[in-house]
Amino acid sequence: MMEQREPDLGHGVDARSGDQELEQLLQEFADAWNRHDVNALMSMMTEDSVFEASAGNDVNGERHEGQQAVRAAYEAVFAQYPDAHWGDARHFVKGNRGVSQWTFTGTPKDGTRVEVTGCDLFTFRNGKIAVKNSFRKNRPPIR
Repeated sequence: MMEQREPDLGHGVDARSGDQELEQLLQEFADAWNRHDVNALMSMMTEDSVFEASAGNDVNGERHEGQQAVRAAYEAVFAQYPDAHWGDARHFVKGNRGVSQWTFTGTPKDGTRVEVTGCDLFTFRNGKIAVKNSFRKNRPPIR
């Protein structure tokens, strides 16, 4: 019986080591979020990247397409929550899909505090993030 292998994801490694490399990418991505390092975040995303925010008027949240739009959306998050932090990050990857689970904490300018759990669903292409689709619990701010 022959072992089945997943297709190459465009970074020249077998599926198991590719999954590990992409899990490391997700940890580096989480670390960059906590540093508020937009340049590092964008370096890990494809040129035609997509960010689907956890909020917005559309069924999938507000959709941002392309490096410029995604960058602006990320910068807006840091402007809204100057102390934004994603703690307890856990990641897993299978093939070209990945998940990060985290607890978000942040304080907007009105002084209320947000603490919610959430996750991001990722699609990878050629060793980078092509799609970041974000979900988080809907909890009232803590006063």
